[in-house]
Amino acid sequence: MGMPITSKGQVTIPKPMRDRLGLVPGNRVEFEALPDGRVAISKAAAPEDDYAQRIARARGMATELDGLSTDEVMRLLRGDDDAA
Repeated sequence: MGMPITSKGQVTIPKPMRDRLGLVPGNRVEFEALPDGRVAISKAAAPEDDYAQRIARARGMATELDGLSTDEVMRLLRGDDDAA
């Protein structure tokens, strides 16, 4: 099944392929060039978002956060460099 390429280099992944790969809006895909010239597409592992990483770093820091204001804690969680 051939799909047209837009002027931005985009193609629509047919619904049967999205269903087979378990793709939903917001997912990322990876492409692999195969030796015979074909290209394989697969669902990419979901990267942990930056917010989740900041929360993970803050987990267990209650004693280090003791004495900080709510605004200071929020700046730390948001990744602001000038916190506390």
